Amino acid sequence: MSEVVYSSTVTAVGELVPEFAEQGVLVWFGENAPIELHEFSIIHRPELALRAPEVGDIIKINETTFNVLAVGSVSSENLLNLGHLDLKANGLNEPEMPGDVNVEAVPLPTVKIGDRFTVISQP
Repeated sequence: MSEVVYSSTVTAVGELVPEFAEQGVLVWFGENAPIELHEFSIIHRPELALRAPEVGDIIKINETTFNVLAVGSVSSENLLNLGHLDLKANGLNEPEMPGDVNVEAVPLPTVKIGDRFTVISQP
């Protein structure tokens, strides 16, 4: 049975986020992130943090869904401790960096304040 294991709400969107999204990358940070990171980051507030994404899970940004293809070795620790996630829509089955979470190579949505970020486990 599918289960929501992580959910958060976007509280700020840096001015460079659209440029990163065009390159297939969304950088997420929790609200305690240093101000220097805000320019290129999506800042969010977690409401539920049971665990981070794993291969085979679904990530939803509002109603747009992505299949998780690969997760880096520190991606779980980063998300749960810092709210940090490098979401890469590159279609790769192996992470390029330890903090990466890879999904299909598809266009990323425009993210706005109030949007929802959700991780859904798959049986």
